[in-house]
Amino acid sequence: MKQSPLPSLLVLAALLSFGHAGSALAQYAWIDDRGVKQYSDRPPPASVPKARILRQPGGVAAAEGGSPPAPAATAAAAPTIAEKNAEFRKRQAEKAEKEKKSADEAKVAADRRQNCERAADYQRTLESGVRIGTTGKDGERGFLSDEQRARELQETRRVLAGCQ
Repeated sequence: MKQSPLPSLLVLAALLSFGHAGSALAQYAWIDDRGVKQYSDRPPPASVPKARILRQPGGVAAAEGGSPPAPAATAAAAPTIAEKNAEFRKRQAEKAEKEKKSADEAKVAADRRQNCERAADYQRTLESGVRIGTTGKDGERGFLSDEQRARELQETRRVLAGCQ
C-alpha cells in the first residue's frame, strides 16, 4: 500500500513557517529618552544615541566594543518606580502651588476691583455736595467741612488713578 505524501508536506510547511516566524521578531532594542527599553523590527529614531542602542539585526550590539552596555548603565538610564513616584509627587506639588498662586491672584484682583468700586461710589458722594456725617474719636457727630471734603476728594481721585 502506497503512503500519501500529504502528511510529510504538511510537516515540511509547518517547519518552514516556524523558521520564518523567528525573523519577524523584534531585531532592534534600545532605551528611549524616558529610560524605557523599546523593541522593534525597525531602527530606533535618529535622536537615540548609539550608546543606548542595545541590539541590532544579526545580534550585533551597537555599543562600543560590540557588547551591550553594563547593567549599571541601563539601570541609571531607567528610573525606578520610587523615582517615578517622586517625580509625580513633585509635579503634583508644583501644580497645586500654581493653582494656589492663581487663586490668590484672582482674589487680590477681585478685592482690588471691589475697592475701586467703593472709591468710585465715595467720589460720587463727595462730588454730589450732600452733607456727609462723621463721628469723631470722642464719639461726637459732625459733618465734613469744605476743606475736609476737598482733601477726601483729592485722596479718592489718587486711589482711583491706580484703578485704571
